[in-house]
Amino acid sequence: MGPSPLQSVISGFVEYLAAEKGYSDNTCKAYARDLGEFAAYLAEQNEAAGGDGSGSFHLGPDGERVDALRIRAYLGVLHKKNKKSTVARKLSALRTFFRYLVRHGVVSENPVELVASPKQEQSIPSYLPVDEMFRLLDSVQTDTVLGLRNRAIFETLYSCGLRISELAGMDVISVDIDQQLVRVMGKGRKERLVPIGDKALAAIRKYRDRLEEAGKRGAGDDGPMFLNKNGGRLSTRSMRRILVQLVDRCGLATPVSPHTLRHSFATHMLDAGADLRVIQELLGHKSLSTTQKYTHVSIDRLMETYDKAHPRK
Repeated sequence: MGPSPLQSVISGFVEYLAAEKGYSDNTCKAYARDLGEFAAYLAEQNEAAGGDGSGSFHLGPDGERVDALRIRAYLGVLHKKNKKSTVARKLSALRTFFRYLVRHGVVSENPVELVASPKQEQSIPSYLPVDEMFRLLDSVQTDTVLGLRNRAIFETLYSCGLRISELAGMDVISVDIDQQLVRVMGKGRKERLVPIGDKALAAIRKYRDRLEEAGKRGAGDDGPMFLNKNGGRLSTRSMRRILVQLVDRCGLATPVSPHTLRHSFATHMLDAGADLRVIQELLGHKSLSTTQKYTHVSIDRLMETYDKAHPRK
């Protein structure tokens, strides 16, 4: 096998992620972006060292070799302008990419396996206390169709602990009103069922009923749940913008994003005694360690339980 242009191999890898692994468009774009940066770095280094000047880097038995030293040098460049979490993500993308290359015979070994991931700082999820969460939701004006829509959006986001992309992708048929369940398409196109509360269901009913009464386009039962003014699917960007405006009017001191509502859902569930494995399932986390970051914010409940229960505290 002759040398293969790295950028061409990356394109094939991204197509594989979409077709074979079922990764979302956003995930595929992130891989393409991270690996494209790596390809550009290698091409630049190759040209500086007297390469062919083509602006590309070739892999394979007759091409250039990527070893652990090259990977570490690249990480050194990344560390100068990126957070540790970003560097770790880019390294993870390289690790997955080179596993693919080994499996397909493009290279004989994975050099990234010899490179340790940077130690991560433990990030503390931001969340709203229950009373502030209620104040935010109750502040949404519901005297218009758009107001009813916005109330339904954020009631559902908090009720189900969804990612904003999952909420934007929700269709009318995704909600089973009788069973009080929502069918969610999560990361990697993995489906899960999530319970939805009475208040969120009531908000959805009011919104959809008003849409139908007004004869709005897209008010049928076979399309997106949340619509923009033209009757199309409301985007994640619009949902974020609406939330920012709502928070400003509400006067909350805590910075709030759609993910804050997801963090609040998880924290409040844990505070009320929900099992961590249940939270993992509801959030759609692949690993329990991802869910465990929420446990530290419930330390007050833990200490209260300890004080009440331990016979010799």
